[in-house]
Amino acid sequence: MGNLLYLLAVILVIAWAIGFIGYSVGGLIHILLIIALISILLGIIQGRKVL
Repeated sequence: MGNLLYLLAVILVIAWAIGFIGYSVGGLIHILLIIALISILLGIIQGRKVL
């Protein structure tokens, strides 16, 4: 489950970068980035290995 969460976070960060460059999706992609960062931080706080 943890690996799936980090895979999702990486995909969201990549999607954010594409959205930031393309500037087509706007605010939604930034919300997804925040969710990805929160999931990574939760993994660090809980002591899991990050990526």
